[in-house]
Amino acid sequence: MLRFQVLSRHLAPGHGHGQRAGSVRPHCCAAGAAPQAGSWAAEPVVVVHGLRTAIGKARRGSFKDTTPDELLSTVMQAVLNDVKLNPRDLGDICVGNVLQPGAGALMARVAQFLSGIPESVPVYCVNRQCSSGLQAFINIVGGIRNGSYDIGLACGVESMSRRTAGDPSSLGDVSSRMMDNEKARDCLIPMGITSENVAERFGISREKQDAFAVNSQHKAAKAQSTGVFGAEIAPVQTTILDEAGNEKTITVTQDDGIRASTTLAGLGKLRPAFKENGSTTAGNSSQVSDGAAAVLVARRSKAIELGLPILGVLRSYAVVGVPPDVMGIGPAYAIPAALEKAGLTINDIDVFEINEAFASQALYCVEKLGIPMEKVNPNGGAIALGHPLGCTGTRQIVTLLNELKRRGRRAYGVVSMCIGTGMGAAAVFEYPAN
Repeated sequence: MLRFQVLSRHLAPGHGHGQRAGSVRPHCCAAGAAPQAGSWAAEPVVVVHGLRTAIGKARRGSFKDTTPDELLSTVMQAVLNDVKLNPRDLGDICVGNVLQPGAGALMARVAQFLSGIPESVPVYCVNRQCSSGLQAFINIVGGIRNGSYDIGLACGVESMSRRTAGDPSSLGDVSSRMMDNEKARDCLIPMGITSENVAERFGISREKQDAFAVNSQHKAAKAQSTGVFGAEIAPVQTTILDEAGNEKTITVTQDDGIRASTTLAGLGKLRPAFKENGSTTAGNSSQVSDGAAAVLVARRSKAIELGLPILGVLRSYAVVGVPPDVMGIGPAYAIPAALEKAGLTINDIDVFEINEAFASQALYCVEKLGIPMEKVNPNGGAIALGHPLGCTGTRQIVTLLNELKRRGRRAYGVVSMCIGTGMGAAAVFEYPAN
């Protein structure tokens, strides 16, 4: 199968970083023959428009007192209002969420009603951990491609102020037999330890991780100060409680977590966060955050019929499995699979939006694939912006396509992220420039 062949070549002993034989083996999710290059263009599905909220610091930032339905309803309404689409034209809504009960099924329906979308429009949620927002998009694409509807809304949302990823109840009900199976047991490894595993196994030094983090902060600070994010952020009016318990109404338009003053020396003073003598710190890891994003998706012919703009075209998508104990390497295997489907190479891509769950894993993926650093997260990534779990994939689509649009020519971009329990996902987009 195409995907297996691509990953097998990519994972062959000695491919990048002097990797020892047998250190990583392919774990592919390949159900049936993969589409041949170019087949995704047969029924073009396009991104019409997308917006996100600013991203707040969890538990101490702008959205610490804001519920996820309020964040989600803001971007749902703003996207539809911007393109003047009657919400009754939506065929379905899919929302990515990780921490809410039932992946946020109740919360999403409430958000729909708060945004003025009628009861006749259905909604559901999906949880594929850190790729939930991208998975929501792909699910809507699938509904369009199979003829169920012509227009849908893909969203992602997370309030990490309200829900904690480390809550033991979030594990659900699993058999005690999982402790007898190495791979199943590895799914319990804390994410920070998987970062340490990547750093140790593939030789990603603390100095390199800190330098990557500084670069992310400085790129994001420049983007924020020059107004780059203005086109993608929908203002959120909300209330916040101060230390005295007084309620204050604010309008949030800027990301909380960007630190323009970040220096290599400053990061070097931080203690390891997950392991004694480790290299992963609070400064070179993604921030715990709150935020939401929404993307309007349509069959190209329907978008043209309704006079809707076309911000981007989906060219391919791939999701793969990797060892759970080094889950952060997922993008290094998902990206080649997606590019192969699109008939493109690393050199054809103008911008890579790779989620910075940890600097260790992001660096590994970039170096493994030989991606020029100037093409990676040109406006900063999750180390600076934050990583609201269910929102991130959708947020990356919005950020990527707006960046390609600013370049004013036909261009290609990739959205990718690692996924807890050992997976990676990637999608290839084209900005058509017409």
